Amino acid sequence: MAVYTDVAEEELTEFLRNYDIGKHLSYKGIAEGVENSNFLLHTTTGYFFLTLYEKRVAVSDLPFFLGLMTHLASHGITCPQPVKTRRGEALGTLAGRPAAIIGFLEGAWPRKPRVVHCVAVGRALAKLHLAGQDFPMKRVNTLSVLGWRPLFDMIASRVDTLQHGLHALLSEELDHLEKFWPKHLPDGVIHADLFPDNVLFLRNRLSGLIDFYFACNDILAYDVAICLNAWCFENDHSFNVTKARALLNAYSHERKLSADEQEALPLLARGAAMRFLLTRLVDSLNVRPGSLVRPKDPLEYVRRLRFQQGVASIRDYGVEQSGLVA
Repeated sequence: MAVYTDVAEEELTEFLRNYDIGKHLSYKGIAEGVENSNFLLHTTTGYFFLTLYEKRVAVSDLPFFLGLMTHLASHGITCPQPVKTRRGEALGTLAGRPAAIIGFLEGAWPRKPRVVHCVAVGRALAKLHLAGQDFPMKRVNTLSVLGWRPLFDMIASRVDTLQHGLHALLSEELDHLEKFWPKHLPDGVIHADLFPDNVLFLRNRLSGLIDFYFACNDILAYDVAICLNAWCFENDHSFNVTKARALLNAYSHERKLSADEQEALPLLARGAAMRFLLTRLVDSLNVRPGSLVRPKDPLEYVRRLRFQQGVASIRDYGVEQSGLVA
């Protein structure tokens, strides 16, 4: 979350006339993330999130994102719900941007994820994948393997200023991923960005999944690979096999990974590391003027990519294949 577009109080007052959520008492910008302008909105009926969708989010994708959250909630997945206007609309316009009000969820994201968090995330991710099977809308993942080369081309001439040899590493890895990326694994709706800051907990109980603005249709096991990168590395950049085992076993308890998915998981994890390395490089090298955003360190994903390049099989994640096969 971040703030790129300011909202005048008079504009907000007029915007809220369309809703039955009372009058606003306060609103405060949230300076985290990189995609949209977000505010914590306090009204006479409670707390909400106000999101203004910036240019990086296609307006045509918003019905998918908002509809998915409603669909998942109807299947028992705890996630924020769009608040509809008196006319039944989930999307409006504020300060010249598409805007929506989203319900507030209690909880905080874990700054130092532990094994208990990884167990909860594994189960929640599998349940999300199962719940999404009958969601009728589709969205292509523009940040999957076919989208990585264009991202690299945007910053190729500058990446070695951040780390010597990075250009060669990325170029060679892209060649490998494009050649061997799997094409026939089970697919469906994925979250595609289930990092710790997108999962809320009350103590050790998962209280909600948030930020569905990268959600799309893609390989289900790729979503698992994203979580291995996001949840199972320590601050010293070491890989925590215990966390990986816990996450994978918890996922498998709800949805078994096929033998083909397990065989492909190390390659998918390399791809997940590449995806977030590239987008972090683009964000770091192209900070938008006036934003409150703090770009995340792209170089930590160089270390994660190098680790994933050395993974020979799913056993390196602490599990035996026979224990997870459907």
